[in-house]
Amino acid sequence: MGVDQKTGEDRQAKLYELTSQTGLPTMFHDEEQPRNVWIEQLALAEKIGATDSLALIPDSFKLRAEMFGLCAIVLAEDGIVWNMRILNDNPLARKYGYSEAASSDALSKIADGITLLDSRLEAQADHGSRYLVGDTLTAADLYWATMSMALVPAPPEIMPRTQQNKGLLAWFEQNSKVPEIAAALTERIEDHQRYILKTYCETPAVLGGDPVE
Repeated sequence: MGVDQKTGEDRQAKLYELTSQTGLPTMFHDEEQPRNVWIEQLALAEKIGATDSLALIPDSFKLRAEMFGLCAIVLAEDGIVWNMRILNDNPLARKYGYSEAASSDALSKIADGITLLDSRLEAQADHGSRYLVGDTLTAADLYWATMSMALVPAPPEIMPRTQQNKGLLAWFEQNSKVPEIAAALTERIEDHQRYILKTYCETPAVLGGDPVE
């Protein structure tokens, strides 16, 4: 994103040329259409994933409806991540429709979303499940565990600190201390994040960059 400091060129010019939009991440596969929306990217991942890998979209339509609903709370327009982007006025926030009115409601929506997910995890635990949907991993777990790092910073053994990401991680740390957000966060949310990331994701994350001494 942004402008190349050496050349002055827009780093996303090629992406815009190919897709007429600048949303990231964007997925390209063979001759199929580019996918820049999470729900389309998830469908592609299921389509091209190894046949013996876990299915991230349940076969059961009932569980599928629950999973996509929870994913939308995290990822869709006016969801948790969307409202995080409009907390403060900046270029990214304006891209996502920042206004003073929308920003004033953002914190309560983030907290409400976290509370809903926490309640879901509590109900699932009562049935002996560590997952948001059913009795096994789904996309809802992966999306929330990774996105929750912007609210519950992961330790260095999961997310290494680098010169390149230290500013972003400092912002995540600040988010976790905002009173409305801090009040909604629970040990259950943190435990789910750590369990999903350590069990199903490569940790420590492979980032490249220059380690912080």
